[in-house]
Amino acid sequence: MTGVLTLSNGQSFKGEWHGDAKEIQGEVVFYTGMTGYEEVVTDPSYKSQIIVFSYPLIGQYGVQTKHIQSKKIQAAGIIVAELYEGPIEKGAMTLASFAEGAGVPILSGVDTRSIIQNVREAGTMQSHLSPDEPLPDVWKPIQTQFFTAEQQDQEITQLGDGQLHIGLVDFHYKSSILEELLKRNCKVSILPYTIPTGKLDALQVDGLLFSNGPGDPAALKAFFSVYRDWAERYPSFGICLGHQVLASAFGANTAKLPYGHRGANHPVTNIKTGRVSMSSQNHSYVVDESSLEQTPLSVLYTNVNDGSVEGLYHPSLPVTTVQFHPEAAPGPAEHLELFDQFISTIQQKKKVKIHA
Repeated sequence: MTGVLTLSNGQSFKGEWHGDAKEIQGEVVFYTGMTGYEEVVTDPSYKSQIIVFSYPLIGQYGVQTKHIQSKKIQAAGIIVAELYEGPIEKGAMTLASFAEGAGVPILSGVDTRSIIQNVREAGTMQSHLSPDEPLPDVWKPIQTQFFTAEQQDQEITQLGDGQLHIGLVDFHYKSSILEELLKRNCKVSILPYTIPTGKLDALQVDGLLFSNGPGDPAALKAFFSVYRDWAERYPSFGICLGHQVLASAFGANTAKLPYGHRGANHPVTNIKTGRVSMSSQNHSYVVDESSLEQTPLSVLYTNVNDGSVEGLYHPSLPVTTVQFHPEAAPGPAEHLELFDQFISTIQQKKKVKIHA
């Protein structure tokens, strides 16, 4: 079956359709890593987006459940130049079957280089993926607000039995973040982002990790004053959306990048040490550096390519944030030390030695 991806700038691209025939409209984004497609499509930060993979062949090693980052595929659609459909390792499933089981279409045989060039030149835009006519009559607004002030399910899940108790504020976290905490002998409580402060305090957590998640951090504006209160009382670490939320809680502004940062080889500089290291990234929004003047926060990391803010720290509180993903999955593991630093900060406060 033939399918068509149509961009809102009028460009359209034909390919081979895999999966059930249904129309999809969403924000088109591109990922530049050579591997890690199984982690990418299940990363909650890609919720409802149509992902274009820049590497020409995708699906070579199938999909293994141990690598997926959430309970399901989060992307709305997948675009590849060539879809591998040959033999895979025993116990794995093909990317095509994994996507079909989740009701997510794949469009292959597409000129992905041209799509990416369009997005780089025109910026992130709406796109329409369909096995039928390429152009919709009406473009729906891009959905970037995935959070509301309504109460989440207030069930709190606890995992691990270590001496340190970490509260993972759940904006739709990646499973690899949880795994890194458990590896470090932590007890982890997964907290709804709407949890009342009194209920949080009753848990007696030792620190808070504000997770990654999809969409615009401004959607959580109603909670900024609450999160600042928490960060002023608990050692806090923010990752990706968590970084943006904590920055906003302390008074900073955020802005949307033209086409975002999504890949496994983004260089960042540590301002304190001058060290340049490679990072895994997936985000559309960044903290506006000029707005930091009205906050107590200072820049810790910057992006080598465009100079954007990649991390922050509070000079007098144990609060650190990073825009990139120190847990990788996929990508380099050069920043796993940030989890160790977070744990060490809590240990120093508690004066308790934890054995991993």
